Amino acid sequence: MKRRVGKLVVGLVCVTALVTVTDSASAAEEKVKYLIGFEEEAELEAFTEEIDQVGVFSVEEQSVAEDTLDIDVDIIDEYDYIDVLAVELDPEDVDALSEEAGISFIEEDIELSIQQTVPWGITRVQAPAVHNRGVTGSGVRVAILDSGISTHSDLTIRGGASFVPGEPTTADLNGHGTHVAGTVAALNNSIGVIGVAPSADLYAVKVLGANGRGSVSGIAQGLEWAAANNMHIANMSLGSDAPSTTLERAVNYATSQGVLVIAATGNNGSGSVGYPARYANAMAVGATDQNNRRANFSQYGTGIDIVAPGVNVQSTYPGNRYASLNGTSMATPHVAGAAALVKQRYPSWNATQIRNHLKNTTTNLGNSSQFGSGLVNAEAATR
Repeated sequence: MKRRVGKLVVGLVCVTALVTVTDSASAAEEKVKYLIGFEEEAELEAFTEEIDQVGVFSVEEQSVAEDTLDIDVDIIDEYDYIDVLAVELDPEDVDALSEEAGISFIEEDIELSIQQTVPWGITRVQAPAVHNRGVTGSGVRVAILDSGISTHSDLTIRGGASFVPGEPTTADLNGHGTHVAGTVAALNNSIGVIGVAPSADLYAVKVLGANGRGSVSGIAQGLEWAAANNMHIANMSLGSDAPSTTLERAVNYATSQGVLVIAATGNNGSGSVGYPARYANAMAVGATDQNNRRANFSQYGTGIDIVAPGVNVQSTYPGNRYASLNGTSMATPHVAGAAALVKQRYPSWNATQIRNHLKNTTTNLGNSSQFGSGLVNAEAATR
């Protein structure tokens, strides 16, 4: 019976490479991790048996007839179903050991890591081209008025507040807010996904509870908080078909204090934009699919300003996970992220200037009732 593997030495996990600096003499003596593959199980067993009995493995030296070389091999693990050993040995002994009958390969035990993927929407709004020019949203404060933001290895949360009774912390008990936050600013850290503005500062302003619902009073308080705390952008992936004078006044107040309010048009597919997106001082965002068509759920009509990807959007999710969601809620943070890029590029611009510039630099998709000014184009907006 083979020894059971006690740990995975190489796996698709997030691994931090540690580099040790040594002098040349000590480096030559240091053992390295290798994986030795055998032709058959019997040869692997003979190899391990010899090491167990005498502590080394002897091979015939090619340069000296009838002489042997004792190789010091430390066995780390043996696998249950493949004829491979994980070992440590001196790199200078690898060539000699490779010539031994029954050994099919010796390879270094290299480290692997999860690779970052770029969601299709991030590419569609041309954010990577902006990142390549060093514009990543650095120094721009974005408030996510939503269900909170959960701690996640792909997100950095700078602060926030909760305006949901019974939920005093900004932790996301629903998932929606964490997903929205990732589209705005998932980190460029070689894992998971990347956001439109990966260096923007995220603030979790909880106005929706675990059930995904919130009150006008709580949302208005969230907008006041955004204004009082000098947010540059407020993302509101929420809405209703019913107007509220209180909410309109809160949107107007935040705007007067320099906050660019960006809101989702709604998901019932009708030709009427929902609230608060329909208010004059909110930038209304509809959703498109991978073919640049209006998503069938996306509300449109008078008041729509701009569109962005909102179908099969991959982003961060509670539990340090990732998820794909649909909705104008997913489109809105693409525009918020693009606004953060513009704010970094033109730091003296106010909210109205950023809003108008985003609209003036879109990719035209045709019918303005369906698409507003067009598809947000971060690259054109930051030239």
